[in-house]
Amino acid sequence: MKKIVLCPARMGRPRAFDTDRALEAAMRVFWTKGYEGTTLTDLTDATGVSRPSLYSAFGNKEALFKMALDRYVREKLDFIDRAIEAPTARGVAKALLHGMLAMQASDSDPKGCMGVINSVACGAEAETIRADVLARALVIRNALIARFEQAREEGDLPLDTNPVALTAFLIAILQGTALQAGAGASYQELESLVAGSLALWPGTPA
Repeated sequence: MKKIVLCPARMGRPRAFDTDRALEAAMRVFWTKGYEGTTLTDLTDATGVSRPSLYSAFGNKEALFKMALDRYVREKLDFIDRAIEAPTARGVAKALLHGMLAMQASDSDPKGCMGVINSVACGAEAETIRADVLARALVIRNALIARFEQAREEGDLPLDTNPVALTAFLIAILQGTALQAGAGASYQELESLVAGSLALWPGTPA
């Protein structure tokens, strides 16, 4: 049966577009260039959407970035929640480091970490963006500290282990892996970094 069009499109009306695909494209631009380095022209070129339509669908650049960051965390950093549930502290570290390694080895995604790139944003325009990124990182940090405190109480980590320092060490390796990947380090180099870091982990190797 022929589809009945109740409201035919008028000349000059913005063309409909797939908001999910546009958000995916915007995420990759922000991931590659960072918030400050991304222009509206970059976003319209990547999404194929005009500025008026982009604003209508997502709001301003800041709102679009936050939606893109939500997508990034949900789709690309989903390994973090799974890692924290590992039965041992070493298992947590191993799952996190290998999760980051696998993400950086992907040929379909940009290298580096969207959160790390934008945590160093320093312009006035990016102040709220940096605060948002750092707040998300703090949630992960606190979850790891709590997990390592639990591991120490259970005897999975030595009694003299400092969960705060151990978390800082692990986060530094995770961020360093992402930064080196973004700078062009090979998979073998990143794999060596992960293996060397796990070799320094307290307790008996699993």
